[in-house]
Amino acid sequence: MYLREEPLFDGPIPGQGLTAELGSRPWQNPPQLSTVEEAIDYYVERLTDESAIDQIVNILEMGVPIADIANAVQLGMVMDGVHSVDVGILVIPVIIELMMYIGDQANVQYETGLDKTAKDGISDAKIVNITSKLKQKIEEKDSLPKTKEEKPEVEEKEEDKSVGLMSRRKV
Repeated sequence: MYLREEPLFDGPIPGQGLTAELGSRPWQNPPQLSTVEEAIDYYVERLTDESAIDQIVNILEMGVPIADIANAVQLGMVMDGVHSVDVGILVIPVIIELMMYIGDQANVQYETGLDKTAKDGISDAKIVNITSKLKQKIEEKDSLPKTKEEKPEVEEKEEDKSVGLMSRRKV
């Protein structure tokens, strides 16, 4: 016997798990710190803690750019409701300078992440260096005596072939 499933009308609405009541998220409430000065004091206190310094030094030794770390830290604080997005953007240079100071004090070679880079992560200086080497190779190749006779290229005229249902026919 075939049992027919009846629709479940008391189930959740599609997408209901992706919604929450207004004000239930930390970033939807007023921030704890509303000025840039308060946020700077907050970050200086948190980032100069011994455990935070050890974590920052470890991350810098792994080669993660300081700008990426600073963006992640401030975005996390925005999501926790500590400060607003605009205060976080204004505090990023202070966070970067503080982390650079921590890296200098620990004698760590770090990458700032503030340099202009191409889409694939190659810096502009490397691109200029590579292109100059390629130009030199091309010039050297052009200056070598030619051993092969160059034949002029002859363009071949192709006949238009009608193919398909909608193609034009030659009359």
